[in-house]
Amino acid sequence: MKKFRRSLFILSTALSVVLILRAGSAQSTAAERPIVGDWEGTLNPGAQPKKRIVVHIAVAQDGTLSGTIDYPDDDSSGIPITAITSKRGALHFESETSMVVYEGNMSQDKSGISGTWKQGGKALDLTLKRTP
Repeated sequence: MKKFRRSLFILSTALSVVLILRAGSAQSTAAERPIVGDWEGTLNPGAQPKKRIVVHIAVAQDGTLSGTIDYPDDDSSGIPITAITSKRGALHFESETSMVVYEGNMSQDKSGISGTWKQGGKALDLTLKRTP
């Protein structure tokens, strides 16, 4: 019986340590991902009206990124981002629904992302600024 109790104690202690480490890792993943949050910018397609873009980026507990796009001027929101990566300040995302590809780089102070918005065969400069 003593061996069983000791084995049970060791197993529960090991499980507790693993759970604590995983929780700490998920929190640090979010903290290490400055890309997470809400970003807003304005496309200027020249002869057409300017178009505001809002990008929402979230991180899951396992560290994977997800997001949606809003077009406030068109009363359209929640357009899914179907692929998203962020490494060393470089952001890439795609939305199959909107046929959009965005490639950008985060500023040193992490307050903006400057890049190129590609949609419908056109490439436009788009700077996204962090929104509160």
